[in-house]
Amino acid sequence: MRIQDWLEGLEYTLQQGSLEAEVNELVYDSRKASAGAVFLCMKGTRTDSHSFIPQVLGAGVKVLVAEHEVEAPEDVTVLVVKSGREALAKLSAARFGYPARKMTMIGVTGTKGKTTTTHMIKTILEAAGKKTGMIGTNGVFIGEERYPTVNTTPESYDLHRYFEQMIQEGCQCCVMEVSSQAMKMYRVAGILFDYAIFTNISPDHIGPDEHADFEEYLYYKTRLFHQSRRALVNLDDEHFEEIIKDIPCQWTGYGLMEEGNQAKLKDVNGYLAEHIRYVSEPDFVGIEFDIRGEREIPVRVSIPGKFNVYNGLAAAIVALWAGVEESRLQHALEQVKINGRMEIVYTSEKCCVIVDYAHNAVSMESLLETLREYHPRRLVVVFGCGGNRSKDRRYSMGEIGGRMADLSIITADNSRFEKVEDIIADIRGSIEKTGGKYIEIPDRREAIAYSITHAEQGDMIAIIGKGHEDYQEIEGVRYPFLDRAVVEEVVAGLE
Repeated sequence: MRIQDWLEGLEYTLQQGSLEAEVNELVYDSRKASAGAVFLCMKGTRTDSHSFIPQVLGAGVKVLVAEHEVEAPEDVTVLVVKSGREALAKLSAARFGYPARKMTMIGVTGTKGKTTTTHMIKTILEAAGKKTGMIGTNGVFIGEERYPTVNTTPESYDLHRYFEQMIQEGCQCCVMEVSSQAMKMYRVAGILFDYAIFTNISPDHIGPDEHADFEEYLYYKTRLFHQSRRALVNLDDEHFEEIIKDIPCQWTGYGLMEEGNQAKLKDVNGYLAEHIRYVSEPDFVGIEFDIRGEREIPVRVSIPGKFNVYNGLAAAIVALWAGVEESRLQHALEQVKINGRMEIVYTSEKCCVIVDYAHNAVSMESLLETLREYHPRRLVVVFGCGGNRSKDRRYSMGEIGGRMADLSIITADNSRFEKVEDIIADIRGSIEKTGGKYIEIPDRREAIAYSITHAEQGDMIAIIGKGHEDYQEIEGVRYPFLDRAVVEEVVAGLE
């Protein structure tokens, strides 16, 4: 390949050299530089990779892409771009042959619900025979393989590398979480999404190294619309009018059948969920509702909670747009499971056990409110708090457990470099102020076992805080530990 073959959609100035220069790789880590590679220079918050130009030239690099003019030998081609990060995204797409263009691309953004919605979409599409790759908080999923990620939306080079691998594995679709940071840092620059979902928005990710304020956060969330053919927007979000202001693509609304929404539905030709029912049966715990709009379909979703009505509705609409048959959609939603997200791990005539990632006050309160909708005889919550983190989280979670659960079992989480006993003492202080019932079992495995072996008829047990995490971090070491696996071991022992 020649460097000019990689420049589609990229604004640049040729400082020196020839666009005929041959290239075979793109690198932005000077340690990976080699002959034939393009070295991309970026000025970051901690490191300015322009300073590594002498080293990469010594490694044989003949093409530089920089954010300002640089000194280089005459036989080196130098391109100057406005943003190194934007250039990285567009050059990465070219480097891997524009793999995103070969799949149906679905982007999901919002403060909450992204992970669950993407998992639901993947489940539905694959039930319809459409092999689907997925990228998000829980990692990258391609076929049977899962690859861990640091960010919700990986760096652009890695994104396109994963896209290319999806193509090699026969994927027809890709569904991914698109974070506001990804938009701000140009990680998805140049990607055109066939469908975009905006789940909701509330103040989050505001502070140093993230967003200056809510306005900036909202701005970057809505930038996804500028890279999408069609969008789906939550009608019920309190910022709905701000979200759709100046939206440049075709869009549709979705929400619940509540006062005022019927008028909105008529205006936007959207979809609503009505006749919502909370179902708790020995072999099924979840929600039922009817989809009303251009299509009218009854569905059952095997994940509890009102917020999963929104997630299931959004997933269903996009699946319908992608051509999935109603019967396959219904079957997939009834069977869907998401590791560590309102995951029903065990149900019987006696009790139901749920594993969830809720690890702060807001998510814990929302979870327990949701489970109360199922009218359990007792609501039991097993939880701890991470060490070396704000103590406010312990105090607030303790207060919520004491106030909202019938029994709190306080245990270890990721204690890190703190003593479990000290963390438990902080939680205990808050629970005691509420008068709520609690017991302390520092060993998490023993705490989970106790909750199940001492379950009473009609109990709903929520094991929270770690969700999909497959480790427990103690004194800087991560030991294998998965809540779901522990539940399965305990249940197998009972049988």
